[in-house]
Amino acid sequence: MLRLENVSYRYKNGDRDVLKELSTEFTPGYMHAIVGPSGTGKTTLLSIMAGLCLPTDGVVWIGDKDLSKIDLNQYRREDITMIFQSFHLFPLLTALENVAYLMENSGVKRKDAEARAKELLNIVGIDDSKHGRYPANLSGGEQQRVAIARSLSTGARIILADEPTGNLDMVNSDAVVNILQNLAHKEGYCVIVVTHNNAIADVSDMVLRMADGAIVEQRFVNV
Repeated sequence: MLRLENVSYRYKNGDRDVLKELSTEFTPGYMHAIVGPSGTGKTTLLSIMAGLCLPTDGVVWIGDKDLSKIDLNQYRREDITMIFQSFHLFPLLTALENVAYLMENSGVKRKDAEARAKELLNIVGIDDSKHGRYPANLSGGEQQRVAIARSLSTGARIILADEPTGNLDMVNSDAVVNILQNLAHKEGYCVIVVTHNNAIADVSDMVLRMADGAIVEQRFVNV
């Protein structure tokens, strides 16, 4: 579904490549972990996969399409979705409204958007009693679950998660990881997690380890 072919990246006026000839692929039905110390290029790689910037050299393929030759706005709307460490929920919208928002913004009728939002919230473990709560009245773990439900509302099948457990305690971290695993293994999503959390790497299907902008190890763990 998502494949990198000799991808390199250099910032404008930079004197070195931040990413160096990366080649790998990410498969539907699997949970992938990208790990490595800070400054190794993980965030830049995530930005390239999200279509926020294009590689200096090499090609990113989505299916059989070169990312540099397609509508990136459409790609970000329809093919990929992102989950962040800081949740990024709208503070003045309820949990239900946060999840329904993107669907309504895409032209889905409010009644249908809210019905689907309720289904998604229940899938991630947010029951009906909390659908009307604002983010400030939810725990960190609950906010991240709402953020995951919102990411699923777009219909995109590739999930890019940037340190999704970074602001959570161990119990909530485990719950979020379990949700991501289920989305990959039971629902067929392609889940890609950038993380410093070795516990996530240990339960991922494929681990891609980076150092100094290069892939230094790529191994299947639980396949």
